[in-house]
Formats: sequence, structure tokens, C-alpha cells
Amino acid sequence: MQRIRVLVVDDHRIFAESLAAALAAEQDVDVAAAGSGPAAVRNLERAAGDGRRFDVMLVDADLGTVAAPLAAVPAQSAASRDGAAPESVPLDGISLVSGVRTMHPYVRTVVLAEKDDPRRAAAALQAGACGWVAKDCSLSRLLAVIRGVLRDETHLPPALLTGVLRELTAARKHRTESERLVESLTPREREVLRCMVAGLGRKAVAERLFLSPHTVRTHMQNVLGKLGVHSTLAAVALARRAGVGPVELEPATATASVSMP
Repeated sequence: MQRIRVLVVDDHRIFAESLAAALAAEQDVDVAAAGSGPAAVRNLERAAGDGRRFDVMLVDADLGTVAAPLAAVPAQSAASRDGAAPESVPLDGISLVSGVRTMHPYVRTVVLAEKDDPRRAAAALQAGACGWVAKDCSLSRLLAVIRGVLRDETHLPPALLTGVLRELTAARKHRTESERLVESLTPREREVLRCMVAGLGRKAVAERLFLSPHTVRTHMQNVLGKLGVHSTLAAVALARRAGVGPVELEPATATASVSMP
């Protein structure tokens, strides 16, 4: 009998341990519990190193926001608002899902939620979750979802389907519009935008691209104008929707600070 290894991640200890105990009663299920995002990451890394990888992760949608290792989140969310490369970043349930998809793509993730929320469910699916399940569902239902996602199925409560499809359609529309705006930039302006996504300020961008700060300022203003936004943060958000990633930072440039054009 092939066993299913499940990791329960919830910062409510009684719930996590009770759920783990209930799942462990199944003959083909091995379970571990983690009380935070960082603890989950450590469990995943340790299990992978021991050759006993987890198959499924059940994560609380409302997991508390705490400090997490930088490797636990996607690279493009790692740059801080002031341009520094932080050693830790906030890690909530959806961020954990995204980070696990990047670092451990073989793990199927199911989000456990106290209430139905089409917007957050859609965000979870976009982050890489395979399912969204109510916390008050039956154990048999949860086991069916766990076994289903291992067959590459996606599970959502029927009542959420219409709302999630609406959210995903709207997100695709926004992404398409963002991609169109980014395509209007010149190659040099796209370079500058990638530097902005990485959190670099004018001086750091100038040094990296061998331009004067004044020229960089002009490029940044052109980027904001073409994207139809009024701040660096808004430009970065639009760029991320369009799939624009940051430039790779050298240690010497990772400490540069953002200056708003």
C-alpha cells in the first residue's frame, strides 16, 4: 500500500493536532503538523532531504503573518519597498502556497478556509493551490479531496465555482491589459522597469545601466506615463501582473534604496 504523506499547517494548535490525529487514523496516511509558515518550510525541507517528501499540504487560509525565510517566497516578491533585500518577509497562507509551488512543485496544496471567499479562492488557485475546502467539511470529504488532488484534480465547493470563474476572468483581463501596456515600452524602458521591480532607486539603476541619474529619471517618468500610473509602487504592481520579473541583484546593489520619481 502506497502511503500518502500529509502536512497540516495551521497556527491554531488544537485544530492542527486534532486534524492530524484524525487523518492519521487512516491506514494509508502519514501526517505531520506545523504551526506556522516557516515551520512548514522547515518540515518540507527536512522531509525532502530525508527522501520522504510530503505529497499534500493542507494550509490555513488565515495563517498568521509571521517572518519567513526568503527562499520560501517567489523571487519577485522578495524585494522590499525600500529596495533592500530582506532576510525575511511576511508569509501568510496564500504566500506559503506560492512559495511551496516554487520550491517544492511536487507538493499538492489544499487551502482550508473558515468561510467561502471567491476572491481569495481564486488567488489561492493562481498561487498554485489545487483545492479550497471549508474547515467544517466532513473528514470523508477532506480525504476525497486529498486523494483527488493527487490525481491532478482541482477541488472547489460548488457554491464558489461561479464567483471563482468571475474572479479568474477579471484577473486575466487585467493581466492582458497590463501586458499590452508593458509592450508599449521601449527596450530601455523595460530594463528600467525590471530594475524598479527589483527595488532599485535612480542612482542604483544609473550605475547598473551606465546612465546618468537624470536620464534614468526621464526613463522612469516615461514608464509611469505609458503605464498610466502615478507611483513606482503602482508601476511595480502592474509589471508583476504582466509577468515582468526583477533584474538579478548583485550583493553590492541589493542595498540600494528606492527614490520616487
